Amino acid sequence: HFISVLAQRGYFKDKAFVNYLKYLLYWKEPEYAKYLKYPQCLHMLELLQYEHFRKELVNAQCAKFIDEQQILHWQHYSRKRMRLQQALAEQQQQNNTSVK
Repeated sequence: HFISVLAQRGYFKDKAFVNYLKYLLYWKEPEYAKYLKYPQCLHMLELLQYEHFRKELVNAQCAKFIDEQQILHWQHYSRKRMRLQQALAEQQQQNNTSVK
C-alpha cells in the first residue's frame, strides 16, 4: 500500500528519489539484510528498480493485486512455519523420550 501511495503522489517520477531507491540496494548485503524484520521488502526494492513496475503501481488494481499476493504469502508462510515448528517440537520430544 505504501509504495502505491508513493506512486500516486509522483515520487517515482523524481530522478533523485529513483536514485535513492537504487542506493537502498545495499540492504541486500548479508551484513545489513540480517537486521530486516520483513526481508520480502528486498524483492519489492528490486522490482522498484524497473521503470515499468513503478509506472504500473499508479494503477489501483495492480497495487491491490500486489497487496493481496503479499497477504497470501504471509498467511501461507506463517501456517507452514507453525507446522514446521510443531514437527520439530514433536521430534525433540520423541528424542527426549527415547533417550530416557
